[in-house]
Amino acid sequence: MDDSRIWEFEQELWTGPAEAYDRKVSDAVVMALPHDPWLLDGAQAREAVKATPRWDEAEFLDRRVERPQEGLIVIAYRVRAKKGERSYHALCTSTLRRLEHEVWDVVQHQQTPLGVQIAEPEDG
Repeated sequence: MDDSRIWEFEQELWTGPAEAYDRKVSDAVVMALPHDPWLLDGAQAREAVKATPRWDEAEFLDRRVERPQEGLIVIAYRVRAKKGERSYHALCTSTLRRLEHEVWDVVQHQQTPLGVQIAEPEDG
């Protein structure tokens, strides 16, 4: 996948319809998000993110793309997202894997918000 397609792929996950998660996020995904339950995996992660409101816009800054091996892409970026008056600024990483020619899914995603204090999860 070339770089422009990578960013189009990621953009749809931020601003596209919730159904994009069914097509683009693996059942084997692992996510670290800045809110409870903090760490998610599998279908639970996909369903939790699918249930969140879509952003009206998302701008990707400081983009990084690495291809550590055939069929694996790791990206890192800063996102500035907006929905109405609400804004969100975070550092993110995602790992994409190729399933077949031109078919990719997300197997890892992480977000670290900037400019806000995040509550610490209770030790369990």
